[in-house]
Amino acid sequence: MSACRDLRRRVARRRVPMLAAGVALASLGLAACGTGGTSGGSADTKFVQGTGGVSTVAKGDRKSGPSLSGKTLEGKQLDVDDYRGKIVVLNIWGSWCSPCRAEAPNLVKVAERTKAQGVEFIGINTRDSNEHNARKFEKEFDVPYPSLYDPIGKLMLRFPKGSLNPQAIPTTIILDRDGKIAVRALTPLSEEALDKALKPLLAEK
Repeated sequence: MSACRDLRRRVARRRVPMLAAGVALASLGLAACGTGGTSGGSADTKFVQGTGGVSTVAKGDRKSGPSLSGKTLEGKQLDVDDYRGKIVVLNIWGSWCSPCRAEAPNLVKVAERTKAQGVEFIGINTRDSNEHNARKFEKEFDVPYPSLYDPIGKLMLRFPKGSLNPQAIPTTIILDRDGKIAVRALTPLSEEALDKALKPLLAEK
């Protein structure tokens, strides 16, 4: 009888981590469906909410952006730190995301128009288990800039706490010339909204 009791206890102990793992997987599944989100900030991020879901940070309050590097969808190595001295627009997107498709033409237009002014666009493709779908998206919208391939969201977790909501896809983060986070948009952007966000950064010395 004691042997049976021991066996039952061992089985019960195994069920707990299995249940926890199931809950964790379910949470990831729900997060992968997220295409919206209103808040990823906290009191210490110094974000000032603007219009249209675009938040800004005053120059003296900005935090450094994370170290982001890896392979692009084309298989090339890319390190965001190499773009220091330029304004960098980081757009987090997925080919499965309808709002990403809606804003893609706007990003392309602004990227092409502002490159000569020292603005570089870099995508971070996330939650696309198939690179083919992501490359097809780039081809469809004639995306002229590279995208880091981040299928499980590892790069997103490198952002400072409160600066990014990983459930908000698309999200756009703009780094100033010193590599610090200056702008965050937890919403698809229009061409006008992007221009408005970039204008004060272009004027900074």
